[in-house]
Amino acid sequence: MPLPTAPTKRAALLSSKDYEVAARPKARVRLPEDAPPELNQAVAAQMPPTVTDTAPQAVSAQKVRPAGRRRTTPPEAAPVAKSVKTRQLRPSGPSKLFVLDTNVLLHDPSCLFRFEEHDVFLPMIVLEELDAHKKGMTEVARNGRQTSRSLDALADRHGAEDINAGLPLSATGHEQARGRLFFQTQLLDYSLPTSLPQGKADNQILGVVDALRKQHAPRDVVLVSKDINMRVKARALGFHADDYQNDKTLEDGDLLYSGAYALPADFWGTHGNAVESWQQGAHTFYRVSGPTVPQLLINQFVYFEAPGEPSLYAKVTEIRGRTAVFKTLRDFTHLKNAVWGITTRNREQNFAMNLLMDPEIDFVTLTGTAGTGKTLMALASGLTQVLDDRRYTEIIMTRATVSVGEDIGFLPGTEEEKMGPWMGALDDNLEVLGKTDTSAGEWGRAATNELIRSRIKIKSMNFMRGRTFLNKYVIIDEAQNLTPKQMKTLITRAGPGTKIICMGNIAQIDTPYLTEGSSGLTYAVDKFKGWPHSGQITLARGERSRLADFASEVL
Repeated sequence: MPLPTAPTKRAALLSSKDYEVAARPKARVRLPEDAPPELNQAVAAQMPPTVTDTAPQAVSAQKVRPAGRRRTTPPEAAPVAKSVKTRQLRPSGPSKLFVLDTNVLLHDPSCLFRFEEHDVFLPMIVLEELDAHKKGMTEVARNGRQTSRSLDALADRHGAEDINAGLPLSATGHEQARGRLFFQTQLLDYSLPTSLPQGKADNQILGVVDALRKQHAPRDVVLVSKDINMRVKARALGFHADDYQNDKTLEDGDLLYSGAYALPADFWGTHGNAVESWQQGAHTFYRVSGPTVPQLLINQFVYFEAPGEPSLYAKVTEIRGRTAVFKTLRDFTHLKNAVWGITTRNREQNFAMNLLMDPEIDFVTLTGTAGTGKTLMALASGLTQVLDDRRYTEIIMTRATVSVGEDIGFLPGTEEEKMGPWMGALDDNLEVLGKTDTSAGEWGRAATNELIRSRIKIKSMNFMRGRTFLNKYVIIDEAQNLTPKQMKTLITRAGPGTKIICMGNIAQIDTPYLTEGSSGLTYAVDKFKGWPHSGQITLARGERSRLADFASEVL
């Protein structure tokens, strides 16, 4: 029965004539003139007896349709196309089998769920090593215990009969892990060179990889290890070995977000026609639209320097589509804008001081080589905002206690006395800041130094967990030696009205097993870029001394 005609107005009732509408006939299929009569009779039997005049027009319209135009989908195929769109696309390539070394599990307890649709295999010797490292209070021991808990949760969801078939990694709520976890449940037959000691754990793992390659050929079996020598031995034996890359924020330290962007030389020529400007207080705002805008981020600094043309130094305060708003900066290179008697000496230092003195910026990261003024500017801006502006109540300073050479042993005294030898940079910079006021005299400078030290608290990172800092100015020095987990622990201590400054040089990492790509400082810079209340600047030029600058370049 055909559908009746739709009503002409809202809430109208259908009449009896609407139900008597004839069904729309289907278009008759036209066959070639030389088709056999049996085919014509078969087609005619399946078609309705009458055909309207619209069918020839439709056929003729299809004949004159341009060849390059895409044909529309017939009504009968529409539901099929809709079902294809809602289906989740999966990788079409074959899944791999990853054999994990113990150091990967101890490095990242959640690594089991990082391999997407691929399967994971754990040799029995890996479980033995994991059990040997779970005791203690170190980061490695905590990761070992967390990995054991994850394995126990996966095993509890499925019975022992499912272990041979593999445990679904998505059973504990990790939907991105679509593979299975396999354990070594039987002895594997493998043959390694006699020069490799059979009792060593690394060689036993290599033997498992060799057996799995033969057992699952031609499937790709990959050894994942953080041990460089382990990967070298695996490649020497013809195995496929990779490093665990998921913990690396960047592949190369040179790709780190610098926080500054040099406008092209033809910027005003390509963007000048659509520029709007207005004055608000001491700052000038520019609304710019053009091809450069998609490359910018909130709180990124832009500068334009060209011979014979006026320079522009501004910060991106707003981005909407292909339109951005620039705000000119406060010039801290001038003596009238000195911060605790300190003036900036180059472009990047001026950018950094604008971030440090901005009350709307809650998180600042400063990177750069030795002698670029990171600690001095952070302390100067902190003292000004604590003692003069009363914006914060005190300065809290901490750092990672990682020594360059051999450890000197236990240190006596209280928490601050134990942290004293690690805070030599603080004393050196306070000595510089104490000499900026030359008119106070000897007694005045001594009183100022006492006041300064009463507002600076030195804290150890070991006792940070569970604390909340209210209206504090927190300085984290040598942040390149922190892991991403430690960095998260420190940043989440911030309460209302607190500002955190992270400083470091990713080229001077002293923590073992940390690289430029996996450092906590790199992790924070990459995750916070573009947030409206954070800023990052890479200080390029050293200002400590000509000797320090030359040593940084040639040594």
